[in-house]
Amino acid sequence: MNLFGLFGYIIVFLKALGEAWVDVVKRSIDGKIDPEIIEISTDIESFKGQVLLASSITLTPGTLTIDLDSEKKTLKVASISPRTKDEIIPFEPYIKKMFN
Repeated sequence: MNLFGLFGYIIVFLKALGEAWVDVVKRSIDGKIDPEIIEISTDIESFKGQVLLASSITLTPGTLTIDLDSEKKTLKVASISPRTKDEIIPFEPYIKKMFN
């Protein structure tokens, strides 16, 4: 396991967690919730890395991993608003460094 990847992951995950928490609070007050399901492909080869990615998405407020297909390297993610892949998983490169 790459310790630099782990350190970077922790920093980026905590930043994403804070930003998502603020976004969910704002959307809850404003009522601007437009849920959608997004299919995301990942470059992470390791099953453990894919599980960490899926868990990180679920732990981030406003997103939930519905399915993980480790063979196809895809995740189905429910989100409370339309988002891009980079907005949902900014920590993917760090997980890739740790496990690939």
